Amino acid sequence: MARRPLPRILSSGSAQIARSREIARSAADSATDVLHPLITVSRGLRKLAATARAKWAATPKERRGPTLLLVAACVLVVALMPYGPLLALVALMGAAAWKGRERPVVKTGPDDAEVARLKGLYEALVPYFSVPDDPSPLFAHGGDWSGAFAEHAFDEDGRLTRLRIAYPPYFTDGEPAARARIEQLLHAKSGRGREYLFDWDEEGNRLVMSVLPALPTTIAAQRFVTVPGETVLGFTDADAVQRTVPVVSADGTQDAPTVVWRTGPRSTEPHLLAVGQPGSGTTSLLRSIALQALPTGTC
Repeated sequence: MARRPLPRILSSGSAQIARSREIARSAADSATDVLHPLITVSRGLRKLAATARAKWAATPKERRGPTLLLVAACVLVVALMPYGPLLALVALMGAAAWKGRERPVVKTGPDDAEVARLKGLYEALVPYFSVPDDPSPLFAHGGDWSGAFAEHAFDEDGRLTRLRIAYPPYFTDGEPAARARIEQLLHAKSGRGREYLFDWDEEGNRLVMSVLPALPTTIAAQRFVTVPGETVLGFTDADAVQRTVPVVSADGTQDAPTVVWRTGPRSTEPHLLAVGQPGSGTTSLLRSIALQALPTGTC
């Protein structure tokens, strides 16, 4: 299934803004790297202070006096020792650095929110992947979703990015209408505003749904290398078309797969209607078309 081509042409001003934002992000990352030890120690000190307050609050009132006296005695002993305050400061900074270090989170499975999303998606698919006469249904209301969803992945916002579904052999996956119903349901339940790729394996009774990455938006409006009667509307995935043209982007000169609109005798669709919501890129598309048409005098 080829990805739908979308116009992704920005004006030079938008490209300049994107470069400025990238420079600002790089500066912020560099500052974070330089200040990382200080941030780690500060975070550790806050955690140590919170732990001390919690232990003090949990100490019975009749034991707070002796505890405070013991702490004061320890502080006095350390203060009277040679290099005692310096060693105590080093020990405190070491404990704070250890306490404030970032521990990698090892995720062993979906969390509660992801499990709820998978269960809801499973229940929504039950009417399409089950029949009353099935003695051992793979999809059933209140059934086990883990047997039907062999693989799943979520993004940082908890939205599905990849899902492998095993469906029963009697599902009519060879009919376009049946496929369209499943794809429409998955699209609605997994979140709108993104492009999805549905890969049907009819032999293995498997369906893989994956979220396509965003198309590049770093190419500014320019005069692209085309023959007379051709206009570049935008760019798409590399495996969707065979033709590429050299373009100048924020990353330098590169070859990009194009979506071409043909006019004149070779055109099967000589008219173009550009519609879109504010901020969707319609003005940038028209600006790019006018820029390409100026040398030929067709604008």
